[in-house]
Amino acid sequence: MNLLLQTAHSNLQADIAVTGSKSETNRLLLLQALFPNVSLANTSNSDDSEVMQKALKGNEEIVDIHHAGTAMRFLTAYFAVNNGREVVLTGSQRMTERPIKVLVEALEQLGAKITYEKEVGYPPIRIKGQKITSSKVNIPANVSSQYISALMLVAPKLENGIEINLVGEITSVPYIKMTLALLNDLDIKTSFEGNVIKVYPQQEVETKEMVVESDWSSASYFFSLVALADTASVTLNSYKENSLQGDSALVEIYKQMGVETLFEGNKMTLVKLPGFKLETLNLELNNTPDIAQTIVVTCLGLGIGCHLTGLHTLKIKETDRLEALRIELTKLGANISVTNDSLTLVAATEINYNVKIATYNDHRMAMAFAPLALKVPIIIENAEVVSKSYPDFWEDMEKLDFSVSEIN
Repeated sequence: MNLLLQTAHSNLQADIAVTGSKSETNRLLLLQALFPNVSLANTSNSDDSEVMQKALKGNEEIVDIHHAGTAMRFLTAYFAVNNGREVVLTGSQRMTERPIKVLVEALEQLGAKITYEKEVGYPPIRIKGQKITSSKVNIPANVSSQYISALMLVAPKLENGIEINLVGEITSVPYIKMTLALLNDLDIKTSFEGNVIKVYPQQEVETKEMVVESDWSSASYFFSLVALADTASVTLNSYKENSLQGDSALVEIYKQMGVETLFEGNKMTLVKLPGFKLETLNLELNNTPDIAQTIVVTCLGLGIGCHLTGLHTLKIKETDRLEALRIELTKLGANISVTNDSLTLVAATEINYNVKIATYNDHRMAMAFAPLALKVPIIIENAEVVSKSYPDFWEDMEKLDFSVSEIN
């Protein structure tokens, strides 16, 4: 499905309910599988969360998680400690190209039995669930936080809990802290001192409902829309001012691009401020790489340059996001260069019209480029890919008076 996006005006007014955080939902789904007396509210309706839920509730030998990277990491740990259960965990073609070796080796240190069905270091993997009694594990600190969170989430059910020694400089600290906070909300004892994380064993928790905060990564597209609008006041539900989610850094980042964020109750309102002045945006995004695509597209739309660093994990996402950004932004007339962990955009005032943006099976490519429709008509190819994290995105764009029409 290819969509043509355009709008007749640049004044945005709407009240939008954004689906629950995929990151929080998938962590809580795993904890709910370990502690069935925990109930969940405002869960994500994303494809990723649905395949995670299906895998946790099913009893098939072959578990296919399609494009869901979070599910691949979390389920690897879950099935490894599920004594007596044997599964083959697999996914899409792209998933078989995304490394899993660091997590497998960490689990093997604990006594897990995991073998590769095809290429060493990559899915599909065969997991024979074991009773795990070892508790100490070393893992590189600069890997995806999902590897580390996967170990932390299964730890309460291990006989001796877990002690994770993070070797080197830690990246993605907010996501590690999110996992710790969710464990603490269930009164599971943890500590994080220096480079050592401890999660203590706990066989039962009290019955409790956990309410998932709405997704900040999904909110990023509305920050971009407000920044690019002439005038705007867009209210989003349900958000906390002191969020666990790393992407809540959007508030401070987009303040530099003329967006004020106001919190009241469980709502936040994004308001366009007049008199915005910025020539170049320099950001280190080690802790928040998922919002890099949104930010660079916003900068293009505003006619400002940017230099973004700390992006090394983007190379192994749904696509190589840095290369995908370089290709698609160049189509729009941008002067952009990328390295293995950075991106530099030169300020430009012209944007090419009616460009077809390829999405590379990556939901964030589709949604990050959509706000440019405030500046020029734009075509998003394979637009249905948004269902991975935000199935209602195009309907919510229509609430902001965008014309969203299917074309050949």
